[in-house]
Amino acid sequence: MSNGRSLSAEPTDAVESSTFTKDFLALIKIGIVNSNLITVFTGLWLAFQFSDKNFLDHMDILVYTIVGSALIIAGSAAMNNYIDTDIDPLMASKRARPTVTGRFKPSAVLALAISFIVIGELFLFSASVSAGLFGIAGILAYVVLYSMWSKRRHVGNTIVGSISGAIPPLIGWAAVEPALGMGAWALFLIMFIWQPPHFYALAMKRTEEYRAANIPMLPVVKGFHRTKKSMLAWVLLLFPLPFLLMELGIGFIILATALNIGWLVLAIQGFKAADDLKWAKKMFIYSLNYMTILFVSMIIFAVFV
Repeated sequence: MSNGRSLSAEPTDAVESSTFTKDFLALIKIGIVNSNLITVFTGLWLAFQFSDKNFLDHMDILVYTIVGSALIIAGSAAMNNYIDTDIDPLMASKRARPTVTGRFKPSAVLALAISFIVIGELFLFSASVSAGLFGIAGILAYVVLYSMWSKRRHVGNTIVGSISGAIPPLIGWAAVEPALGMGAWALFLIMFIWQPPHFYALAMKRTEEYRAANIPMLPVVKGFHRTKKSMLAWVLLLFPLPFLLMELGIGFIILATALNIGWLVLAIQGFKAADDLKWAKKMFIYSLNYMTILFVSMIIFAVFV
């Protein structure tokens, strides 16, 4: 958007522009958008490979799906910021959000969120009806079930929120093969089970913030020891899931199992950790690397099977 100033503006204008860009990217939670697009593309790619379709012959589906997914995820994230305007000022890690600082007015955030969601859905329905419907399911799960309902009321809010986070690979798959196969549901289960230990680690780091905002996250309600036990249980549930993707070959099974073992060892170490927050940070970082390596490896292994 043009601000009506010339290209020879003062240096302060560049700073303002940079700040606006940074705030906009924070508003749509660009990190979440990018990470979810990896899973969307993985679902899309595996569907192409397993159905023996050449993605070069269906570049329109690729574009519709990626652009549509990016828009609905960004729109849903902006909607979450809009909904949480009252509690974000109470959390130190979220006070810099543009909805808190006033950089973006609530009405503008709401308009942007709705616009992104509507346009994104048009793209997804252009890919396939099934992809569009899964997109709607993801939006409702994140905005309604998580942000508006469970987040402030139930200790199981993270598990409810995991539903929306597990839908992106289904969107990608459904864009190519509306009749989802076992591979698609394997991706859904991996993402669903991956999220609780990932977000519990983050919640441990921000326990006092969530307590101040009266958000019933597991570490706040049940304490760290109970949270560690839950994280361990979720990590254990990941072990059988790679075997649902046998089509990717033994190399993938070995890699996925090695990643699971590494996470399990780290989870067990938590019960003897001298510094719970330092351990939680390690768990959080491992979870990010786990998801990235696992899904990128799926894309690579699918090429060679």
